[in-house]
Amino acid sequence: MRLPFRRPPAPDPDHIEIQHEDAALRIALRRRASARRLTLRVSHATGEVVMTLPARTAIATAQKFAASHRDWIALRLAKVPERVALEAGAMLPLRGVPHRIVHRGTRSAATAAILIEDEPAIAVSCEAPHVGRRVRDFLDREVRKDLNVAVAAYAAALGQAPRRLTVRDTRSRWGSCTAAGDLNFSWRLILAPPVVLDYLVAHEMAHLREMNHSSRFWALLNDLCPHVEEAEAWLKRHGTALHRYG
Repeated sequence: MRLPFRRPPAPDPDHIEIQHEDAALRIALRRRASARRLTLRVSHATGEVVMTLPARTAIATAQKFAASHRDWIALRLAKVPERVALEAGAMLPLRGVPHRIVHRGTRSAATAAILIEDEPAIAVSCEAPHVGRRVRDFLDREVRKDLNVAVAAYAAALGQAPRRLTVRDTRSRWGSCTAAGDLNFSWRLILAPPVVLDYLVAHEMAHLREMNHSSRFWALLNDLCPHVEEAEAWLKRHGTALHRYG
């Protein structure tokens, strides 16, 4: 007997859209087998709206759920800080100090942090379309320089060094340490005051010895780093705003 042909279910779209007044609101979809109900989240850092769906919930049901919460979504989006593009004239912090991006001409030259008329600036010389990339590359070099200095200092204090150090654009955490001894950090730490980067390096370096957040870990971290509370308080107040840039 020949069984009837059944067309496989269509894959989920990666997002849906709903209308709110004159704007289209984009909602990313994430299906999870462990989810028990539909949930909505608006990232205060990026403005991304994400809906989590249980395994068997229909997309049409998700669409209706999102539409019924359009006012809630719009209200949360209105509270997300305005993004700051890396372009000429923009202000962004470098090691916690506001700097203006200054485009100094089209002839290629090294990007540098300098004073221009007594104002801290990041001076960029290149073709206009490449300003953002040049600034981003400069910030990446600067954060790697600061990270390497801090890692070397804490490696000497611990008598233990990481296997590898990488820099990424992470959203959920500022740094991490793998079981293999690899350290990962957000490039955005170069925007924060130096004590914040130093603290986060100490935090992840401490995980090389204590891969947990036990009392032993915190005792070790406080022995290594004198400004744990100061840095954590700064991140709690200002950390989310660092995701505005770029």
